[in-house]
Parts: sequence; C-alpha cells; structure tokens
Amino acid sequence: MLLIRWQPWQEIETLSRQLDRLFDDFTPANRTAAPAAHTWTPAIELKATDAAFVLRAELPGIAAKDLDIQVTRADVSITGEYRSETKNEDGKFFRSEFRYGSFRRVVPLPVAIQNDQVKADFTDGILTLTLPKVVSDRPKVVKVNLADAIAEPKLEADSNHMPAETQATHTDDVWAEKAA
Repeated sequence: MLLIRWQPWQEIETLSRQLDRLFDDFTPANRTAAPAAHTWTPAIELKATDAAFVLRAELPGIAAKDLDIQVTRADVSITGEYRSETKNEDGKFFRSEFRYGSFRRVVPLPVAIQNDQVKADFTDGILTLTLPKVVSDRPKVVKVNLADAIAEPKLEADSNHMPAETQATHTDDVWAEKAA
C-alpha cells in the first residue's frame, strides 16, 4: 500500500488560485482603474400621442447646464454629468452612495420626428421633451358623415318617381296580394 502525505498548505494555495481566477472574470483588467463611468443611465418614459411623442427622463440632482440633449429624426441622445461637491470640510466619509460621473442614454424613436420643433421642459429633476411627429407619419382619421347615409334612401324613393308614402303603401298592397 502506498502512502501519500497530505499537504494542506498546497491545497489551500491551489484553492486560492482558483478563486482568484474566478473573481478576475468579474473585475476590470486594470485593477487600478476606477469602475466604468457609465454605470448609471436615467430612467425614461416614452408616450405616443396622435401628433407627437412625449419623452420624460428622471434626472434628480443634475443642473440643466450639465445636460446635453441632441435630437435627430430617428433618436434622442441625453448626456449629462453628476458633479461632486467641492466643499472643504474636516469631516471624513465613512460611506457615500452618491453617484458622480457622466452618463449617456440614447433612445431610438419608432417613427421620424420633426427635430427642429422639439419643445423641452426641465422641472424638479424631470426632463420632458415633446417631439412632434412628421406629418406623413401621423395617423390619418377619416370622419364618416352619417347624415349623408340616412339621406340616401330618400334619393332612391325619388328615383322611382313615386312619393315615399305612396311607395310604402304600394309595397304593403303587394304583400297583401301575395298573402291572399
């Protein structure tokens, strides 16, 4: 029987290398670099009306001067930056969950818009863009006039050169003869 000596430190080292390789897959290649700057994008709502799209973006804590909005006929690009406060205080941070850095969000639109007539409003951290649709892409609605449809039977009665009352009586007489 062959006896093999157990070497716990060698197995722990092997396990440590395997764990390092596992975690390397989840971390950036350059460990000294900061995490990716584009880790956050604003939440949006895109609502369609007959004449326009209304795009709302949630941008709390961002000043209007830190936003860049570009609108093409096919999409909307919102770029901005969260700036850190530059106050000199003696206090130390133990934990900070505030976001700092830049972001970019591109929203594709389902139909073409008139990008030279876009209206914008930025109130209480909510950006609202009204994007008018191109006239040819707006839904076409045709109104049906029921008054014309009701008037047609009178025209048919007039075409027989018989007044409507006489025609109704004549029709009743024909049915009465067939029944007898």
